[in-house]
Amino acid sequence: MQIRTTNPALNDAVFDRETRPTLIADRMTLAGAIGKTAVLLVLLVICGGVSAGQMNRFLDLPLADRPGWVVGSLIIAGIGGLIVALVTTFNPRWAMITAPLYALLEGWLLGGISAVFERQYAYIVLQAVGLTAGVLAALLLAYTTRLIRATDNFRLGLFAAMGGIMLVYLASLVLSLFGYRVPYIHDSGPIGIIFSLIVVVTAALNLVLDFDYIERGVARGAPKHMEWYAGFGLLVTLVWLYLEILNLLAKIRGRKSEG
Repeated sequence: MQIRTTNPALNDAVFDRETRPTLIADRMTLAGAIGKTAVLLVLLVICGGVSAGQMNRFLDLPLADRPGWVVGSLIIAGIGGLIVALVTTFNPRWAMITAPLYALLEGWLLGGISAVFERQYAYIVLQAVGLTAGVLAALLLAYTTRLIRATDNFRLGLFAAMGGIMLVYLASLVLSLFGYRVPYIHDSGPIGIIFSLIVVVTAALNLVLDFDYIERGVARGAPKHMEWYAGFGLLVTLVWLYLEILNLLAKIRGRKSEG
């Protein structure tokens, strides 16, 4: 039985579709994929820093003086990032252009969101960034030393967890449109914290599947442009992981302040 990664950007079907007989020099390499991922992360961080600065100035102004374009730009970045992600997923050959664009759009969105969280909880962004980097490093080490393997059972369990989380989020979104709110999971109580912890662990374990499928792409001799696509796929998971860690930390800090 073969189960694809829960990250739709990185799966066997994509590598099968894109792999063609190519010269060795034109093939995807692990070092190349790591390098492209690093470039995308730098773009995301730089754009995020600029966005956070704009949001901080926005929050410092009286409510009546706050320019609407700041919040509007975050909405545009969020929608634009989703569109670019879909375009990249269906057209991996465009990843050299669309992956950096996705990194810039997500950087702008994350910067604004992070500034709002930071205003409420001091140093929470530094903690979230540190934990995200630590999780990435730990899982990469565990994967390269084969302490953890992407077996079929591992994929199946993670796929089931992802399905459950997606259903909960979808139900929450639909109910919110009718004025209802799913209780507990968005609160800073024990149930909300446990739910966020489960989501963080699920997002983190997706990195293992991402590593596995990138390694398979290299072994299959995927073309060079798939390095950008691989970097994009990893960035998708890292953005999700960072946001979930940020949300988890906010719930924990909120619970402490209530106590």
